[in-house]
Amino acid sequence: MNRRSFIRTTGASLGTILIGNKLLAIEANQQGRQLNYPDQLFATLNEQKVTLTKSGENTWIYNNLTVKVSEKNEVLIQAPKEILCDVTLKWNATVAHSSGIMNDHWERTYGDVSWHKVNTAEILPWYFMEVTDKNEVNGFGVKTGAASFCHWEISETGLSLVLDTRSGGNGVQLGTRTLNAAWIVTYKSEGTSLFGALREFLKLMCDNARIPEKPVYGINDWYFSYGSNTEKLILEHTQMMAPMAEGIENRPFSVIDAGWFQNPPNSPNDCCFGDNMHTPDANFGDMGNLAQKIRTIGMRPGIWTRPLCASHKDPANLLLPAIKGRNPEKQPILDPTIPEVIEQVKSYFRLYNDWTYEMVKVDFTSYDIFGKWGFEMFADRKITEYGWRMNNNTKTNAEIVLDLYKAIRESAGKTYIIGCNTFSHLSAGMFELNRIGDDTSGNDWERTRKMGVNTLAFRGAHQGIFYAADGDCVGLTPKVPWDKNKQWMELLAKSGTPLFISAQPEATGTEQKAFIKECFTLASKALPVGEPMDWLENAFPVKWKLNGKTVTFNWD
Repeated sequence: MNRRSFIRTTGASLGTILIGNKLLAIEANQQGRQLNYPDQLFATLNEQKVTLTKSGENTWIYNNLTVKVSEKNEVLIQAPKEILCDVTLKWNATVAHSSGIMNDHWERTYGDVSWHKVNTAEILPWYFMEVTDKNEVNGFGVKTGAASFCHWEISETGLSLVLDTRSGGNGVQLGTRTLNAAWIVTYKSEGTSLFGALREFLKLMCDNARIPEKPVYGINDWYFSYGSNTEKLILEHTQMMAPMAEGIENRPFSVIDAGWFQNPPNSPNDCCFGDNMHTPDANFGDMGNLAQKIRTIGMRPGIWTRPLCASHKDPANLLLPAIKGRNPEKQPILDPTIPEVIEQVKSYFRLYNDWTYEMVKVDFTSYDIFGKWGFEMFADRKITEYGWRMNNNTKTNAEIVLDLYKAIRESAGKTYIIGCNTFSHLSAGMFELNRIGDDTSGNDWERTRKMGVNTLAFRGAHQGIFYAADGDCVGLTPKVPWDKNKQWMELLAKSGTPLFISAQPEATGTEQKAFIKECFTLASKALPVGEPMDWLENAFPVKWKLNGKTVTFNWD
């Protein structure tokens, strides 16, 4: 079979789109597979759908639009006179409905990932895995750091890869440059376990990860303070928890979450929105001195930031235009396509370095730029509102996000960055840690079960390959049953992923402190990544392989 072959099958798996024995030239020692060239290419130009015509073995054209798929499966686009919204590559195949698939998400997961039957209406961001009734495992994705927002669609007639190249809600204007829109990566297992296959596939997609030198663990005040924090509270929390890491060489972090900064006068009670991200409020003093106090107590200082918050004093020409669902008067957002804004963002991270914080939690970037949470994106086949645009429309949305993340990385230096509400596939290789799911809870166990357990089961495999995969905190409060929190803490501690605990003093007695000490000891060490054993049939797995042993939990 050569790459020009049409696929004509009945009830076949999507793996038939792969060439069975031809390894990717650049991945000769791994299980990556070469794709057949697509059978059809479509594009949306200024919101009008067009069909491209094949011109040679690996090139398609329409007027001034040229798309080439290289031998390395890179998709190269030239559109010097076009307003380019997206490009779709389509492989023809009749798909077997017995196949099960597992999808990824744009940014965090929301307790909604699972192995499930093919749904032709579903959008599959970045990558997906397929398992057939013959136990074949196939993977389809793009390399991390893509210059477009990439998703897969499965239809009755085949498989499509959609490369969204919009800038804001409009098509991008590339001018004379060539856009390397995506680098397609495919995988076919060779007798590996399903979880092992996912890990192998992830390695093909990311070859430039930034991983912390040692396992990251510690405390965070959010799930009992919920923004009502003070310097006094941070120090008391740190003093209470530091003894539980006594004797451990790899020291824990104490992360100051949202609430430490000065609020704007037009939104004085919003704990997650600051007038800027360098001025502490009256409940905090010198932030550099606070970092040193945390270090003296025995923990490593960390701090939360929302870098695109605009001050009420910022001129309108630095702000993003209003967008549905966001109040620009109470929450003005800086436009990341403006060089002056990027310099301001960099100044924050240089300041946090001066204050000697060793980790910075970067939050809200995807929501602040596009006005949508990940689960809302592309519901109407667009990442954001139609017609809405940023200052610079010559770069794609993915490039704009990457530029912001690169600026953060560059200015942060050796400081660890943990992304929260960041695009997973774009933060890999940029940030050392990533919050892989939506918020757990210090108030509601069901939320922790939904957002925490599901997230760790289906994205914990990212650990050590894309970044350190943070499944979020244990909200240790009187509102959440200890028997449930204890199990969630155990899972995190033994899973080889970061462990963070928000421990309200009223819920932290002798029993809790003893168990936290055990868990801190485990979390401080490099352990194998926890493997969900019953994830094919259970979206909230109860059976896990943890450090070589099978552990059964009771989440109900």
